[in-house]
Amino acid sequence: MGLLIGVGNTKPTFPYDYYYGIEWDSNVASSACTRIGRPELHVSLPIQSKMRRCILRDNGTVAYYLHANDSTKRDTGAAAKLDGTDGQVMVEIPAHYRKFEVDGTKFRCLLSEHALPGFHLVPLAYRSAYEAAVDRTVSATPKLASVVNTSAAFRGGNNDASKDGTFKSLIGMPATVISLTNFRAYARNRGNAGKNGAGWNCDVYEVQKTCWWLYAVEYANFNCQLAYNAEPTSEGYKQGGLSQGVTNLSNWDLFGYYPVIPCGVTNALGNKTGVVEYTVNKDDAGTNTQTLSVPSYRGLENPFGHVWSWTDGCKCNIQSADAGGVSEFFVCTDPAKYQDSDYTDYEKRGELPRKEGYVKIMMIGEYGENMPVEVGASSTTYFADYFYTNVASNTGQRGVLFGGNAHYGAFAGFSYAHTLNAASATTADIGSRLCFLPA
Repeated sequence: MGLLIGVGNTKPTFPYDYYYGIEWDSNVASSACTRIGRPELHVSLPIQSKMRRCILRDNGTVAYYLHANDSTKRDTGAAAKLDGTDGQVMVEIPAHYRKFEVDGTKFRCLLSEHALPGFHLVPLAYRSAYEAAVDRTVSATPKLASVVNTSAAFRGGNNDASKDGTFKSLIGMPATVISLTNFRAYARNRGNAGKNGAGWNCDVYEVQKTCWWLYAVEYANFNCQLAYNAEPTSEGYKQGGLSQGVTNLSNWDLFGYYPVIPCGVTNALGNKTGVVEYTVNKDDAGTNTQTLSVPSYRGLENPFGHVWSWTDGCKCNIQSADAGGVSEFFVCTDPAKYQDSDYTDYEKRGELPRKEGYVKIMMIGEYGENMPVEVGASSTTYFADYFYTNVASNTGQRGVLFGGNAHYGAFAGFSYAHTLNAASATTADIGSRLCFLPA
């Protein structure tokens, strides 16, 4: 069935099956999903194909889009400025519609460009092409940034100048050793454009979740660490994954667990999904090296691994056995109401496992929560990503880190979630991303 074209002044309507998505069974161990909906949409991928890198001004407007095949250029072919001069390097994630269904042990995620019955709107959003840096040009008002900038004002990690000129240099790297509270504040220093005057944020759970489902539907497989395969199947579908990324870095302790992949390594891919080889020097002489495969998913560099991503707009209430004995997961969709004090303006979406392990069943619900309700899988089965918690020694309000780091190997992935830290936590391997919510 094709499009149903409107007559006269009536608006065009669409058949109820004008969607594409995936189905999986919680009783089936395979990480592979079944593609459902219109087959031709699984080939054209109309939503994912509109994801593209751009330069976004602080007022929330697009200065220009970057070239589809080379992010060092504008879409016109002229040279682009990725150092923050013209704005932040972001990936535009188009507005679309999404629906989740549960039928016994079967789960479905459905995507559409159209407001079909039962589908809810996923609004336009921008997520940083790179892991976030910090612009310290004005020391009193540091700003979260998504740039390729090798000046001292954008030094990454913990901003340790003593490492400049050594193999441990943090020049050009993403920023770490920053709390969720401060990541939020640094993002808000970009101004009050966007949703409810609070459009600029560090990584946002709703946006992170959107990227995860777009990837899962595109590849019809939850194991994002499968080997990268640029060739489609005979039907024209995507196959494989994003490789292990940089999660196999050895001797990371040499660097103090600070970032080792500079922002912008995947610029040569433009908006395309792929991996780029990058050689890490492990001594000043360059005699001890390791070549890593840096992944990019439709412009999102290092979507998992490397450093953890502090993610705002969600939190957990990890209760002790005496205080209730459950671990609750909360979400807030109004960035103006993000806070680290209590659960006011946060909605409970479900309860988390009380032990760590590879994720077997996700929470899903009406909005597709990519947090677990059951563990017991492996690195290659079910969701193939790990969940970390510790109810014996870490209770109370906890934030959520996503993605894993360069030390976690098979544990890492799009939906690897870590619920150990309070919002004040700062370590060498915890960073974030920059997000902008227009409305």
